[in-house]
Amino acid sequence: MTTSAITEAISVLNDLIETSKDGEKGFLRAADDTSSVDLRVVLLAASQRCAAAARELQNLVTDLGGEPEKGGSIAGAIHRGWLDLKSTVMSRDDLAVLEECERGEDFAKRRYAEALDKDLPDHVRAVVLRQYEGVIINHDRVKSLRDERR
Repeated sequence: MTTSAITEAISVLNDLIETSKDGEKGFLRAADDTSSVDLRVVLLAASQRCAAAARELQNLVTDLGGEPEKGGSIAGAIHRGWLDLKSTVMSRDDLAVLEECERGEDFAKRRYAEALDKDLPDHVRAVVLRQYEGVIINHDRVKSLRDERR
C-alpha cells in the first residue's frame, strides 16, 4: 500500500470515528431526554454500539500508523447544543427525540456511504461495510420506533 493510500484511509477512518463519537454522544443525550424506560434502554444500547464502532476504527487507524481521532465533530457538538437549546424552550417528547436520532443516523448513513466510495484497503473496506450495515440497522430501528409514536 502506498503512503498516499494509507494517508487517505486514515483520513476516512478518522472522519468515521468523529461520526461514531457523534452518534455515541447523540444517543446518550437522547436517552437523557426520554422519560420512557424502554426507549432509554434502546438508545443507550445504540450509544454503546457507536462507541464500540469508534474503538474499532481507532484501532484500525493505529494499525495503519496514524493518530486516531478521540472525539466527535464540531457539527455534532453544534447539533447537540441545538438539542439543548430546543429542550429548554419546548418539551422533549419521545417523538421529537426519535426524529432527532433519525436525523443523526441519516447523517451517519451518508458519511459511511461516502467512505465506501473511497479507495480503501480491503480489510478497512470490510470493517467500514460491516459498520455501515449496523448504521442502517440503527437507522431503521429508530425510524420504526418513531413511526410507532406518530
